[in-house]
Amino acid sequence: MAKGRAKYACSECGTVCAQWVGQCPGCKAWNTVEEEQIIAHPRISRKGGSDASGVALVARKAEVRPLIEYVETSIERLPTGEEEFDRVLGGGLVPGAVVLLGGEPGIGKSTLAMQTAMRAQGKILYVTGEESPEQVRLRADRLGELESRLLILPETSIDAIVEAVQVEQPQLLIVDSVQTLHSSRVESAPGSVAQVRESTAELLLAAKPMQLPVLLIGHITKDGALAGPKVLEHMVDVVLTFEGDRHHAFRILRASKNRFGSTNEAGIFEMQQQGLLPVANPSDVLLGNGVSGENGGASGTALAVAIEGARPIMVEVQALVSTAVYGTPQRSVTGYELRRLHMLLAVLEKRCGFKIGASDVFLNIAGGLKIGDPALDLSIVAAALGSSLDMAVAPKTAFAGEVGLTGEVRPVSRLEQRAREAARMGIERFVVSGLGRSKIALPKGLKLIEVSRVSDLQRVIF
Repeated sequence: MAKGRAKYACSECGTVCAQWVGQCPGCKAWNTVEEEQIIAHPRISRKGGSDASGVALVARKAEVRPLIEYVETSIERLPTGEEEFDRVLGGGLVPGAVVLLGGEPGIGKSTLAMQTAMRAQGKILYVTGEESPEQVRLRADRLGELESRLLILPETSIDAIVEAVQVEQPQLLIVDSVQTLHSSRVESAPGSVAQVRESTAELLLAAKPMQLPVLLIGHITKDGALAGPKVLEHMVDVVLTFEGDRHHAFRILRASKNRFGSTNEAGIFEMQQQGLLPVANPSDVLLGNGVSGENGGASGTALAVAIEGARPIMVEVQALVSTAVYGTPQRSVTGYELRRLHMLLAVLEKRCGFKIGASDVFLNIAGGLKIGDPALDLSIVAAALGSSLDMAVAPKTAFAGEVGLTGEVRPVSRLEQRAREAARMGIERFVVSGLGRSKIALPKGLKLIEVSRVSDLQRVIF
């Protein structure tokens, strides 16, 4: 029997400690350091050898060759059957690639995985460690018609999963989820840092020689990061994050790492009774006051043209500035970064003279999406000004500009693409930065309004 050893690792960040401590020295979390028993792997010799079961272990010697001798080869990707999923992956699944899909509970990870299993071509092996086959069947019946090429394996042992893969030879392996897997080589509970790392490593060793694409579903921590050690993200080829609010219908699929494509793409889905449906034109469904771009004369609203991935999206920004009921003013944000809002409010007070430091400020991006594009700055300032003065922004007006600390309005990228989206949605006035902007071809019927400083915004929009 292989000799084991003990170590202490944090279940949140993977930091290894010499002994047990109450607080992790890496992520500062309390009561997350756990003892793990590691069984040593048999050594692999260049000359050859065998493990405890008598299986020969021979390491293949790498060959040194000039890099110029290696010729780039085209990769034939496996389409997932989901247009938005393929967009984020870069055209489909690469043979032998390991994809890690993370997200909050109930966001739709298993639904997306099942839709992929039902619509991708070839034999699919779906490994479920959290649900019974009957529960998986209920979800599948809701999503569409089943075929016999979709196989299901209710198993958590990594050894049994690898054996089933070698026997069935599927074209795609889906594991739901990686936190439920356990390896006999690690003496710790499933979901621990060592188990997650070891199970993923064994899947990698089995999938790469077979050119088998693997889709792993992972949970996230309370801070929004993928559960398990950071080394797990380095081991896989693609890291995807499923974002959105469970109480809203829209979801965004983003790639934070992609060895076979761009990380600038984003896929947008809408959760319906029949599953996740792709959203081809998000602007048409995200505007709360109609697709014409009119804000209905309400104060505290403004339209912004953001970029999600490679596509422009028009969203409605809502702000409410009111007298503070309690002693300390409140700052509440939905769909945007709170610290960015604090900076914009400070610029308004310092550079424009608006005394809103003692007021409650509430900000909402309508539709339930979380937008991080700095081009929203100008629309947020316009919405906050409108709510503070109780004045509505001129109808059919949209914004795209970044606000600096000195009060200047800085230009944003892909302005021509944003302008075309604004014109498509019926916008007539497009407020942008007047600093260092190159000339663009304006769509017919769209008037460009340039502002250089935040102090000029009030005169232009009201």
